[in-house]
Amino acid sequence: MIKTDLIIIGAGPGGYRAAGHAAQHGLKVVIFEDANVGGTCLNEGCIPTKAMARNAEIVQTLKEASLFGLDNLSYDFRFQQVIDRKNEVLTQLRSGIDTLLSHPNITLVRAEARFVDAHTVAACPVGGDAGAPAAEEHYTAPHIIVATGSASKSLRLKEPASRPVLDSADLLSIDHLPASLCIIGAGVIGMEFASIFNAFGTEVTVVEFLKECLPALDSDIAKRLRKVLEKRGVKFCLQCGVTAITADGVTFVDKKSKEQTVNAEDVLMAVGRAPRVQDHFQNAGFDYDARMGIKVDDHFETTVKGIYAIGDVNSRMMLAHAAEMQGIHVVNHILGHDDDIDLSIMPAAIFTNPEAACVGLTEDQLKEQGIDYECRKAFHRANGKALAMNESEGMLKLLSEPNAGRILGCHAFGAHSADMVQEVSALMCRQTTVAQLRNMVHIHPTLSEIVLAAAEA
Repeated sequence: MIKTDLIIIGAGPGGYRAAGHAAQHGLKVVIFEDANVGGTCLNEGCIPTKAMARNAEIVQTLKEASLFGLDNLSYDFRFQQVIDRKNEVLTQLRSGIDTLLSHPNITLVRAEARFVDAHTVAACPVGGDAGAPAAEEHYTAPHIIVATGSASKSLRLKEPASRPVLDSADLLSIDHLPASLCIIGAGVIGMEFASIFNAFGTEVTVVEFLKECLPALDSDIAKRLRKVLEKRGVKFCLQCGVTAITADGVTFVDKKSKEQTVNAEDVLMAVGRAPRVQDHFQNAGFDYDARMGIKVDDHFETTVKGIYAIGDVNSRMMLAHAAEMQGIHVVNHILGHDDDIDLSIMPAAIFTNPEAACVGLTEDQLKEQGIDYECRKAFHRANGKALAMNESEGMLKLLSEPNAGRILGCHAFGAHSADMVQEVSALMCRQTTVAQLRNMVHIHPTLSEIVLAAAEA
């Protein structure tokens, strides 16, 4: 039996950041990972899509500038270079995480971790039989953090799909540029892939059950972003429920109860992610279920004292940066250190082209909750830097208490939206008012002046 101060199951963003923070404060940490370090975000999500999105952005920019005749260029012959570059980025970042986990206080165990009891974990060979005898090495600690992440969801259809259906990991590993792609789901994953493959010349159709894409965004912002992608050729089938996936294509019923079928070379299932819960969790005794993940309190402690769950597996906020800050808070809680981390203010970004971002309440939510508010808008087309960059498509909404009071939310689409919303997020963490924002100097010429313009509107 190997004793340590802290066991972490999963070396994704939440796990490896918690390990580093704990090690810096003198705790001995054992962290388990049965796949590549970095978790879903690095290997199958945030980073590889952003690498591909960057190449797609360059192609789209050249198309719109009508340079070198690229408006009619097929990108297929260069697609393998996009994949190669993406893989190079992943390799470099994995190496960086390996370096972080080489800290003297951290032991990285490349094996599957399974609970034996509430404070004991067995190291099992990857892919080992769940019914096999206990592994040779057992680890015990007074504190355990579960950070097993999430997995792709799939639709429950009456009949199983009779053709291959890709998830996000599959599409990121694809070895060809499809002529056509049907994406089921217009959330973050679906919209980012729609933007990427449309830029590369793929004919893209998005089928969505809800009445608008990106439901977490302000509906006004989401609609405007969708319109931009529609102008570029992405076809949206909203308020449509998929009923079958066959060799003939994706069949769905539209809002008029009419059945339609979209035929496409490849089909992407992008209907969200589910917490990755595992059968051995029952050995630890904490509460969890397949849909909602592991039940935790405000300190991310489970129903068993000393066991915590962070990141996607607790289903609170399925964002890499949320997992990181949850992990840091848990370690602070274990150490008895107070912190001022405000997890109620959680910015998020969607890296379509143009990108979108949000923080705080939407205008729809403010109306539904009966909260008095003021809405101010500013547009990229009125910003000098945006025009110079040929990025005139975009808008930012700033929502606040009446009389230029405390900022309640910010939603934007257009170039550098993530950066501008991050600024507003920082201000919200310090209870900043719109009146105070108006008195803050912003560099000229920058897109961040759009935030100031909204405050002054």
